[in-house]
Amino acid sequence: MLGAIIGDIVGSIYEFNNIKTKEFELINERCFFTDDTVLTVAVAQALMDSDLDNEEDVKNRLTKEIVDWGRQYPRAGYGLRFQNWLWDDVHTPYNSFGNGSAMRVSPAAWISNDLDQVLRLAKNTAEVTHNHPEGIKGAQATAAAILLAGKKKSMKEIREYIEDNYYKLGFTLGEIRPTYKFNETCQDTVPQAIVAFLESDSFEDAIKNAISIGGDSDTIAAITGSIAEAYYAIPQSLYDFAMSKLDARLKKVVRKFINLYVGI
Repeated sequence: MLGAIIGDIVGSIYEFNNIKTKEFELINERCFFTDDTVLTVAVAQALMDSDLDNEEDVKNRLTKEIVDWGRQYPRAGYGLRFQNWLWDDVHTPYNSFGNGSAMRVSPAAWISNDLDQVLRLAKNTAEVTHNHPEGIKGAQATAAAILLAGKKKSMKEIREYIEDNYYKLGFTLGEIRPTYKFNETCQDTVPQAIVAFLESDSFEDAIKNAISIGGDSDTIAAITGSIAEAYYAIPQSLYDFAMSKLDARLKKVVRKFINLYVGI
């Protein structure tokens, strides 16, 4: 999950100021965490507190934690429909296929080594808000890629699994970079984020790939970073940088989750 947080923080200053190059420094003191980080932490807290075999309990916990954490950080940059959901008295899903389901899903891929369980948990994390089939698909594709990367499957195997089950990835970043534009849907950001990982040769390179295409930079980088974390080692400098940008509440959950499931 820390990879998602690093991607979010590094990409934060480029979301509305896109760059189309990999020639930039990852560590920039102007960077900050956004809703991607807040909701990833919310999902982590919910899954740590849930009976993972009880789907109703998982979804109730997810709703509770997403609302509680979201309300603690009201200016984190939520989309309008999510913000309306967040402050409503009744929290029912609203058929979204936005990429919010994919950017917050990473804890589901660390909490279990069983692919079927990870896919079910990914579905649960999405459908409390993003219950459109494309919203669920984006979360599941991301979680599957993280799990396969963590099992050290080859880039070829990961690509084939995603193409067989979720998205066709018949493009390169070089082909789409000149014309790719801002988009917040799963179907037009998750495949791009996965390809950014597949074309990488290090964690740092994956994050640079993601940001270099432009678009919804922080969220694309969060999705890419969540996969890259499972495949590569996160450099200590980026770990320290990300943690320095989090407040005590967020750090506490991140450290607990890492100690329990990631072991950095």
